[in-house]
Amino acid sequence: MGNVLIHTDLKLPRVERVYHGKVRDAYFLEGGLLVMVVTDRISAFDVILPWGVEYKGQVLNQIAAQFLDATADIIPNWKLATPDPMVTVGYQCEPYAVEMVIRGYLSGHAWREYKAGKRTLCGVPLPEGLRENEQLPEPIITPTTKAMEGHDEDISREEIIAKGLVPAEEYARLEDYTRRLFARGSEMAAQRGLILVDTKYEFGKRNGAITLIDEIHTPDSSRYLYCEGYQERLARGEAQRQLSKEFVRQWLMDNGFSGQAGQQIPSITPEKAREISQRYIELYEHIAGQRFEPQPTENLEARIQQNVNQWLANR
Repeated sequence: MGNVLIHTDLKLPRVERVYHGKVRDAYFLEGGLLVMVVTDRISAFDVILPWGVEYKGQVLNQIAAQFLDATADIIPNWKLATPDPMVTVGYQCEPYAVEMVIRGYLSGHAWREYKAGKRTLCGVPLPEGLRENEQLPEPIITPTTKAMEGHDEDISREEIIAKGLVPAEEYARLEDYTRRLFARGSEMAAQRGLILVDTKYEFGKRNGAITLIDEIHTPDSSRYLYCEGYQERLARGEAQRQLSKEFVRQWLMDNGFSGQAGQQIPSITPEKAREISQRYIELYEHIAGQRFEPQPTENLEARIQQNVNQWLANR
């Protein structure tokens, strides 16, 4: 199934602490620097799956880097450099306790909730008669809590403010940034024949300023559909051609796993692993507008170690 990077144990100078997330390993250095390694781990339903996907880390890191650069005129972000195809180095920020999810179309989790009969999502009312993957009258923001472990939970704007998770004035600014970033992402996707269905953004504060952090517009944080044939498939009630992690979730559900207690994660075949890898590469080439150049996957951790240490030494 190819060489994959599942775990890292980098030896970097002046490390204060290390955090191993669902997909990313974060090394916090003295002086306020953050080294973020995007591994080949894959998660679904807030569960880290026991197998990795070749080139996934490179794909996610390079897409996020491109979009952080492309939106820096909207909001400052944490990125300083990408010393390795799987690594971004940037500033440490104090993260907000919520993630800002924005949806332009009814898909994924929102569709499953709607199909189950709910007509309000995170305090936002939804009209009757919507179909799966149908465009919403206007994009809606449906925040979630930011769980360190387990499931993120839907939460409304009113609950966020009432619980003191984000001050009202700052939350209004987060909503404004979220809408502007989504508009930029949607515009760039449309230029390449894609629809940005929904996505999430994470924000923090650095020196008192709201700052965009983590990844943006990657297949792990976003859902994309192809523009071509979208209306025809919608009219016929057919499944849309999509480029996102939703196809992984669907495969897991088809094989009896949806993150519920007692369910067993299905084994993955080499063929399925290659298919998932190719889907990530396909999204990269569509959304980045350039051919994917896979980097050698032998001795991944050693390569990363060397590249990051060299960047830090030359800084």
